[in-house]
Amino acid sequence: MIGIINYGAGNTKSIMNALDRIEADYFISDLTKELEKADKLILPGVGHAKTAMNRLEEQGLTDFIRSWKKPLLGVCLGMQLLCEFTEEGNTRCLGIIEDRVKKFTDKEMKVPKMGWNITSPADNELMRNIKADDYFYFVHSYYLPTSEYSIAQANYGIEYTAAIQKDNFYGVQFHPEKSAKAGSQILQNFIAI
Repeated sequence: MIGIINYGAGNTKSIMNALDRIEADYFISDLTKELEKADKLILPGVGHAKTAMNRLEEQGLTDFIRSWKKPLLGVCLGMQLLCEFTEEGNTRCLGIIEDRVKKFTDKEMKVPKMGWNITSPADNELMRNIKADDYFYFVHSYYLPTSEYSIAQANYGIEYTAAIQKDNFYGVQFHPEKSAKAGSQILQNFIAI
C-alpha cells in the first residue's frame, strides 16, 4: 500500500489519478501514525520550497521522512526537498541527499522550463523499461546538478538530474503523473521495488 504524504502540494490529486489509472492501492494522510503503515511513500510537490518545508515541519513530518526505511519517491519539488538546500527561498531541506538545488540562470533559456523532454536513463530499478527516447513532462525553475546519485539526466542548456536514488529514497524531477505511458511505467516500477 502506498501512502501519499499530504502537506498541501499542488499535484496530489494528479498523483492519485495516475495511481488510479494503474490500479494501485494507496491512501493519503498527513499523520505519521497512518503513514508509517504504508509499504512505500510518495512525496508529491508543486509549489515553493520554503512553504513546503515549513508545512512539513509544522505537521511533524520532517524527522519522520528522514528516518523512513522503506521506498520513498519524491516527485518534482518532492525530489528537490530530499536535498540539503535549495536556492528557492534559500531553504534548508530534508538533507537526505548531499546536494544543493540551483536556479536555472541561462538567460537564453525560458524559465520555468515547461514541456516534454527525453532523459538518459541508467540501469536502475526505477528506470526499468524506460528508453532514451521516452518523453517526460517537466515544469520547474530549479534543478539538481548531476551527481553520483543521478539515475537519469535531462538537458536544458545544461545537463541536470532527471531522476535520483540514494538508498531507499528515489526522486524524479519530471511529473510521472502527467507523462503518459512512460510516466505510468515509472510509477509501476516504483510499486515493484
